[in-house]
Amino acid sequence: MTTKTARQRGRPRQFDPDEAVAKAQVLFHARGYDAVTVADVTNVLGITPPSFYAAFGSKAGLYARVLDRWAHTGAIPLADLLRPDLDVAQALTDVLQDAARRYAAQVTGRGCLVLEGTRCQDRDAREAACGFSRAAEGVIHDYVAARHPEMARQVTDFMVVTMSGLSAAARSGHDVEQLLASARLAGSALALAMPGKAGGE
Repeated sequence: MTTKTARQRGRPRQFDPDEAVAKAQVLFHARGYDAVTVADVTNVLGITPPSFYAAFGSKAGLYARVLDRWAHTGAIPLADLLRPDLDVAQALTDVLQDAARRYAAQVTGRGCLVLEGTRCQDRDAREAACGFSRAAEGVIHDYVAARHPEMARQVTDFMVVTMSGLSAAARSGHDVEQLLASARLAGSALALAMPGKAGGE
């Protein structure tokens, strides 16, 4: 009995992949994908390189897992904000304002994890981030196209450019009020470009 208890106390803590992904998310968000090394990750996770590669395959593989987690915990809730009962320009402005708040509120890493990842040097990681970005673009495009089909591509591009700018500004130190002011100004431009009524009217 005594021997068994001593052995249990001496066993190393089980490696938890989900907890590891959460810790890696903080690291990638704070420094950016390119600045994080495998050594940085293994040091933070407290594991050896063989254990790391066995669990995730590569740094890009871990990053893909991080992006999946981000989609469920930190991404802008487009489905909730792009409501059919709202004027399109107002709904898109709500998205921009939500982005501004999220990008400024991150304690460990400001800006958008996905948008910043689309500019990284690693091809696999960049493609993973671009996949998430394209999916969000598709949601915005379809929402606009439902009532302003002739403006859908142009407005979607405008949203991408604006959100990328908000992310970059947040990482460079702009505070939430500065970001919100920019989001509202962009919203004014959207209202001028797409005058109209809410859905169903």
